[in-house]
Order: sequence, then C-alpha cells, then structure tokens
Amino acid sequence: MSALRILVIGSGGREHALAWKLSQSPNVDRIFVCPGNGGTALESKTTNVNLSASDFPALVDFALKNEVSLVLPGPEQPLVDGIETFFRKVGIPVFGPTALAARMEGSKAFSKAFMDRHEIPTAKFKVFQSSEVDQAIEYVRTCGFKVVLKASGLAAGKGVLLPETVDEAIAGLKEIMVDNVFGAAGQEVVVEELLTGPEVSVLAFSDGYTVTPLPAAQDHKRIGEGDTGPNTGGMGAYAPAPVATPDIMARITKEVLQPTITGMRKEGFPFVGMLFTGLMITENGPKVLEYNVRFGDPETEALVLLLDPETDLASILLACAERRLDSVNVKTRQGYGVSVVLASQGYPGSYAKGKEITIGQMPQDVVAFHAGTSAVGGKVVTSGGRVLVVSAYAPTLQGALDAAYAGVANINFEGKVFRRDIAHRALKAKPTTGLTYAQAGVSVDAGNALVEAIKPYVRATRRPGADAEIGGFGGVFDLKATGYKDPVLVSGTDGVGTKLRVAMDVGLHDFVGIDLVAMSVNDLLVQGAEPLYFLDYFACSKLDVATAARVVKGIADGCVQAGCALIGGETAEMPSMYHGDDYDLAGFAVGAVERDLILPQPTIAPGDVLLGLPSSGLHSNGFSLVRKVVALSGLSYSDPCPWDASLTLGRALLEPTRIYIKSVLPAAQAGLLKGMSHITGGGFVENIPRVLPKGMGCFIDASTWELPPVFRLLMQHGGVEPLEMARTFNNGLGMVLVVAPDMASRAIEALQNAGEKNVYRIGEVTAQSGVEMRNLSAWSS
Repeated sequence: MSALRILVIGSGGREHALAWKLSQSPNVDRIFVCPGNGGTALESKTTNVNLSASDFPALVDFALKNEVSLVLPGPEQPLVDGIETFFRKVGIPVFGPTALAARMEGSKAFSKAFMDRHEIPTAKFKVFQSSEVDQAIEYVRTCGFKVVLKASGLAAGKGVLLPETVDEAIAGLKEIMVDNVFGAAGQEVVVEELLTGPEVSVLAFSDGYTVTPLPAAQDHKRIGEGDTGPNTGGMGAYAPAPVATPDIMARITKEVLQPTITGMRKEGFPFVGMLFTGLMITENGPKVLEYNVRFGDPETEALVLLLDPETDLASILLACAERRLDSVNVKTRQGYGVSVVLASQGYPGSYAKGKEITIGQMPQDVVAFHAGTSAVGGKVVTSGGRVLVVSAYAPTLQGALDAAYAGVANINFEGKVFRRDIAHRALKAKPTTGLTYAQAGVSVDAGNALVEAIKPYVRATRRPGADAEIGGFGGVFDLKATGYKDPVLVSGTDGVGTKLRVAMDVGLHDFVGIDLVAMSVNDLLVQGAEPLYFLDYFACSKLDVATAARVVKGIADGCVQAGCALIGGETAEMPSMYHGDDYDLAGFAVGAVERDLILPQPTIAPGDVLLGLPSSGLHSNGFSLVRKVVALSGLSYSDPCPWDASLTLGRALLEPTRIYIKSVLPAAQAGLLKGMSHITGGGFVENIPRVLPKGMGCFIDASTWELPPVFRLLMQHGGVEPLEMARTFNNGLGMVLVVAPDMASRAIEALQNAGEKNVYRIGEVTAQSGVEMRNLSAWSS
C-alpha cells in the first residue's frame, strides 16, 4: 500500500480522536484536518486546514493539489449534503455514504419507512407534515401509548421531545410544527411509540456488503448527573456496555445491521462508511431508535482506545471505501474505554468563549481530545460548548473511570462543567442471578394479550356441546348434547402449506385461518361427519399479537362457517426456530357421524355419477408451483389481478378455501351420497381414487365446467400441461360427490336447496382403475 494522505472533515473531539488513531498508522503519510481545532494540529503527521467544511469545490481543489488519497467526513451535514459525490467525480475515495444513503440520518421519516419495508424492529410510528398538526394531535390523543416526538430532519442531535403526558405531547407538536423551534428540520415530524429499556449505540464499519460492529457503547445525553437537565450532543460514553451481551450483539447484527446493509444495497443506495445505530434493548429484544451515518461523538473518543494497538484504522477505512472490508481484520482489545466531556458553563445554552485552558500531564492510557478549542497567541482557549473529551482505557470499567477522572482533574479552565457519573447505569446494575423467559425471547405478556384479544372471536363459535371459552388446560365438548344416537367420531389434521408464504409476503393474514379450518373440516365431511370442534396451533419466532389475532379471527370465522366450536389452541413462541415475523399453522378437527351413514358406502359401483362442486379458487394446495409461476411471469403480488382489476394478484391468490359443510352435509345425512372426495394436493388424479373401491376408477370430462381464469393464468405463464394441472390443482372443483344414477337428480336438488348454485355432472365411476381425463383440450381453448 502506498503512503496515504487523508483529509478529515470536522472540528470536534471525534475528529481529533480519529486523527490521533490514524497518525499511528505506518501506512499514513499526512493527515489534513479541516478546519480542525486547537488539539488536532498537535498530533504527529497532522496539519489543520483553514477552509470551510461546507465549501466542497474548495476542498476538492485542496485535495487534488495535496494528493489526498482518502477523505473522512466527521459530521453528518457534509454527508447529507453530498460531499461524497464531489470527491468521487475526481477519483478520490470517501469513507462515508452517498447523499442517497445519508438520508438514513438526514430524514427520520425516510429511515422509519425503510425499517418498515425491511421488517427491521423499531417502534410503532406515524409521520406528519408540518401542515398536518391537527391530524398529529388527534393521533397522540388516540394512539393508546406514550409517544416520542422527532423532527425528521437534522437538528444537531437535539430534535427529540419526550413528553410525559398527552397535553405535553400536544404542546410539543405545536412547538415543532407551528412555532418551528427546530427550523426546517421540523417540516416533517415522526410521532412514535415510547420504548423502554436501556439504550446502546452500535458503530459498525461497512463496505456495502460486509458489516463489522465495534463493541456497543452507552452515551449520556443529559447535561446533569442522574440524567437530568436538557439534552446535549453527549456528555460522555463508555464501552462495551454490559447490557449488550454476546447474545444481544448477535441479534443486533442478525436482525438490524445486516438487514439494513442488505436492504440499502438492494434499494440502490449501498452504505459505505460507519453505520451508527441507536437501539433500545426492550423486553422483546433490540429495536432501532435511529440511524446515524458517521462516527458518533463522544462514542468515538472511547472506542478508538478499544481498538487493538496493532489494528490499522487507515487500512480499515480504505478497505471499506474500496468495497473489501472482509480483507482486513478489525480487532479490539479486552477491557473498557471511557470518555468524559468537559463543557463550558451554560452549555447547551449560551456560554462564554475565549477562556484559557491549561492541560497537565495525563495518566497512562488517558488522552485529552480537543473539541471546542482554538489556538490563539500561543495559548489554547475555549471556542465551543463541548471543550475537551478525556478518554481512558483500563482492563476494568472502574479502572477506566478512575483514570479518566484523574485526567479531568489535570485540566482547568474557567467554567469547566462535567458529569461525575459516567457509566452510572453499568455501575448500579445489580448482577443478574438468572435469566428470565423474556430475555430468552419468549413474552408471556404477549401470549396473555393474545388470549384476551381473541376471546370475543372464539365465543362467536359457540354451539351445542361447547361454550367456546378458552384459557384452561384443555377444551371440553359434551357429545351427548348433540343428539347423536350411535355416533362414530372422525378426526382430521392439516395445515395451510406454502400459501402461508404468500400471505406473509403480501401482509394479508385475515384468510389463512379460514383455510386452516377448511382443510380439516372438509376432510371430515367426505366421511359424512359433522364437524363438532376445532383446535389450532400457531408457531412463531416472536409473537406479534396483532398478526396472530387476525389469524385466529379467520379461524373463528371458518369455525362459524363449518358450524363447529373453537375450543382451544396452542401458541408456541420459539426464538430462532423461525425467521423474522414468519409463522406456521396446524389445525385439528373432530366430528361425528351416525354409524350407518359413514362414507364412503360400500355400494359404490360402475355407472355411479360424479358431481362436481365449484371451488373458490386455488384453495390451499399447489402453492409451491403457484409461487414459481408468479416469479417466472414477471408479475408481483401487488400488481392488479389480470382477471379482476379490483383486486391485487396477491389478494386474489389468497381467496380462502370453500367450506362445504352447510351445503353438502344435509344431502349426506339424508343418505343421498355414496361417497365424496375433497380435491386437495394431487388434484383429481390422486384424490378421487381414495374414495373408490379397489379395482374401480372413473372418467372426468373436463369440458363440463369452465376452467376459472386463475388456472388459465398458471397454464399460460408456467407452461403447465393440462394433465399436470389435473394432478396438482382443483381446477375449479373443490369437492367431487359420488351418487347413484337414479339419485342424481334428487342429490342435485338437495344441494341447490342448501345453497349450491352450480352443480356439474362431470363423469362416472368405471370398472377400470385410475382416472381418465377426457377433453382436456377444452382447458387450452
């Protein structure tokens, strides 16, 4: 590697800390800091540059004349303003994102929408324009949770309000949206749910593909001890934060950092630089508070001391800019880094400047980084609110704190203000004696909330024999109350298959519960049984009460259609067993039939008539092939449905499975049917033989009903042959009935009287085994 010349943009403690660490690299020849401060010019290899950090053309001209080989912007504003583009055009790499990628910090509304699109855990939120103050006020009145108010744009780290009451929230909205206390930053306002738990900051190097986090830090935003007083840019930090256990860090990387980097790349604005993510460690795991697109301040001042002495920061920055981060080793050392900010009296309000600073000898492993300082007449004087940052490293947290405060004692200037309780949260934390279920990723509270949410749906399924109350150890059903004389119980179980994947991709969870019930109760029906009760099984990695409640409501709706009671179920929250918000379903149904009416009857014979009942669509089978065809077609689930423009394709594919109980059971109980076949996976070819006596078969005339458009779409875009269709899908008929020839008219009449508008004569039982599909050419016409 040729000797590097690095241009650092900025003037704070962060920039001094970066210059300090970069100067230790054997690969660095010169460091220019623009504009720098009273301490940056004191570092070896380092020179301050008296140019405006916002004059990009002048900076480019300087970089070209001085053969700069890498640019490192410190603050967020130059990145949001597009400094990367100016240098990229002249071939100088920048450790920092493009203006498009910098929107992750420049617009909180943009970043929240991004998190929503990529299912990155964060607080519930809603965005309002400054002209929508009345709507915003109505939202905080009715949302049902305490809120945080955030100016969407850049506000120097101070654009956040934490109201305690609804009245305070309304007043805060007026301050931001009407009084413009945050200026242009408040043109959009994010109102989000107040999360509770310890906060951590995770700074991670990224080249747009790889992401490598540093140890998690905790900063101290309030000016006063005990986290009191107004917010500041930060009064100190320490790392690693004990609350960010190895398990939590693994989850942050898997659930937040990598999905963020992958999502940004896929959306066309890959992130190169330092992704600085603020997170809340809630009972349900880490959730993102905000993104920043640069090194944090004062976190950086603590973290640079945790980098292994052999770790070359310059090589890491260049590797990121050249998209090869995986070629370098980012190594940190065991122990703790601490930073303590020394501020001017009055900060974060108005404060005096020009106070002379004296800095004595710093203890071993302690560095005083300059922030708001200037060199005037051979003296160093205060020139900002945050004046210096004293950072220390030690094997223990207490040792690092003691060393840092010893360094603070050796610095003097009039009006020196600092917090004496940095890391107080870690020091006061009581050692845990054991894990909780919530820490393992299972929320008992969420499970209880789901039970309460679904009780009204479950009660709607009451019927003779069951009161449909849930919450006990098991469901109870009184068979005697049903009036059966010589009953035989029939049971069935099933799932929904990969139709669930479509539901999760579309975000529509209202119908899969109906599918779940239909698949089981239709299987009971073909044996002549009346469904009596149903139980469900819902499995997930992390329980989302709203989603699960929508699924269970669908299950209850299906039970009402089938006339059976929902008497119980199981919700299994199993962290790491499923990905993200994925879930799976299983259902269990029990029915009864009088012994002499069990189907199929042994009297099925050649010449018996096959009747077909229409399906509602695909029902719940063949979706692995459906998804493949949709992918090949170039269509998306959000596109208008080709045969019904009032629906999206996704919604049309999710049309729930028909439940045939109320229209078919009366004919079965009247003895009009010899057998039934539920057309599920395997289509006609596999399912109809299951009901026929050994040695018998049937023929089906495909021209006797119209092939619905959804199946024609599959044939057209997937090139699926008609015979393959016949052994995969229901092709418009979800139930096939076997009746004696002399009973066909009576059976059709009974079915129509029970609500079946269309009943098709589709074929006959034959003396030859197998299913002969006739006139399949009708499906291609």
